[in-house]
Amino acid sequence: MDSLDGTNNVVIGLMPALVQGSARAWIRNEPEIVLVYHEHPLSSRREELMGRLQELLKTNVNWAKDNAEGVVALILAVSTSILGIADLVSSELVTKAIPLTLAVVAFALLRDRWRLESVNADLQNAVAEVTRTLKMLYVRMDRIAPTEDLLKGTQRALDGLAAVRVAMGNDVSKVLTEARSGTDRWIFKGGTGTHTRVVTLPECLREAHRDRRELRVRMEILDPTDFDLCSRYARLYRNLAEGDDDDARTWTGKGTQMESYATILAACWYKQKLAHILDIKIGLSSTISTFRWDLSSRYLVVTQRGPRFPAMIVESGRPYYDCWNTELLTSFGECRNVPIELVLESPLEGPTTEEVRQLFRNLSLDLPEDYQEADIEEIIEKAVRDTNQFVRGAGDNLIVRQVN
Repeated sequence: MDSLDGTNNVVIGLMPALVQGSARAWIRNEPEIVLVYHEHPLSSRREELMGRLQELLKTNVNWAKDNAEGVVALILAVSTSILGIADLVSSELVTKAIPLTLAVVAFALLRDRWRLESVNADLQNAVAEVTRTLKMLYVRMDRIAPTEDLLKGTQRALDGLAAVRVAMGNDVSKVLTEARSGTDRWIFKGGTGTHTRVVTLPECLREAHRDRRELRVRMEILDPTDFDLCSRYARLYRNLAEGDDDDARTWTGKGTQMESYATILAACWYKQKLAHILDIKIGLSSTISTFRWDLSSRYLVVTQRGPRFPAMIVESGRPYYDCWNTELLTSFGECRNVPIELVLESPLEGPTTEEVRQLFRNLSLDLPEDYQEADIEEIIEKAVRDTNQFVRGAGDNLIVRQVN
């Protein structure tokens, strides 16, 4: 292929006749000359400049169109002045052109004022429309407000329901274990406090002693000096017992009484040993309930008749947690208070049976006259040396026994 120089940089190439050409060239299989044109750079530059010029003219024409009166007045004033200075027109004609120029200027001012008034009118109409819309919206918002309050109330109710969860069996034991971990307080309300005495209090005291922090304990249990109350409690659970292997069938008034005495003795024993970290108080209740409440710094656990029944669990920070905390403290305040601090005046050494008798006399909780030495020894065993988590008692066992 050869290149030919020229203003249009024409390149001549040879191609087979099968691509382009006449029928004759195709038959003879002759090459055909094809001209390929390359556009000159100056041509594209001219088109770009023309496009910009057209755009500029269009913009100026639109501006002159919108300001025709001013343009006419300007042209009249300039042309008349130039012609007058050059003496190409008479001064009389120049004088006559002045009012015409002023008239055009006045017309331009009047048209601008009319446009401004039109814009102001449109603006006022828009403001009025917006005002009407806002008033309608305000009325609708007033109608929506009661619905919004209802929705908020519903949301609070749903949040409250979500704050309470239910657990059974081993799940309850796991939650109680988590509740004991790292807590600085424990509030109990229930029957004889057996599980709290055997499991909760020793574990919480071990952690508090290890971490060198205070443990605050409040326990509301049955009054052991009210034998009729203890008998009614045992009878209630005997009636609620299910199956021949239910421990509640063997629960008696004396057994309930001894469990309460053992809980009080355990509290005094721990108070004497760990008075620097343990703040413990016991309140004696004269009412019976099938529910038990355990509250730590992490959970509130409400149980009923052992692990076979659902337990309610509320985490700390939820609305019901604070409500129940206040309720438990209020109920404790209404109980008969046991002056546990008196144990510091007559320390327990063994403790021996005689020391225990004297302790309960000091606490105004005299043991019954028919209690034998064996009964007091059993109370001491339960209070100080009982580590059996499968505690005996009407529903006090919160641990699930494995069934073979």
